[in-house]
Amino acid sequence: MTRAALILTLSGFSVLAGITEAAAWTRTGTVYTPRGAYTGAAAGSCGGGTCSRAATVTGPYGGSVSRTGSVSRTGPGTYSYQRTTTGPNGNSVTRSGSVSRY
Repeated sequence: MTRAALILTLSGFSVLAGITEAAAWTRTGTVYTPRGAYTGAAAGSCGGGTCSRAATVTGPYGGSVSRTGSVSRTGPGTYSYQRTTTGPNGNSVTRSGSVSRY
């Protein structure tokens, strides 16, 4: 499911690129590969200095990978983030941290 992880990663960049106050959004799509179709859905929103996003990709054999995450402005030029990725077997990984610009 490396293609599924790639889709989740690429859609994550679009959230970071537009950290502004905005209405909620949703996206759906299907990618066809020689191995079969991968179907994805994502939704997100921004408000009060925080942008949140959730996405799920389902592969041709029914396995799903999901990711939820958020980015929050914690001060001038400083942001904190957290994301959790859950694989098709129910195992999950959580990452978090902060970023500052100088």
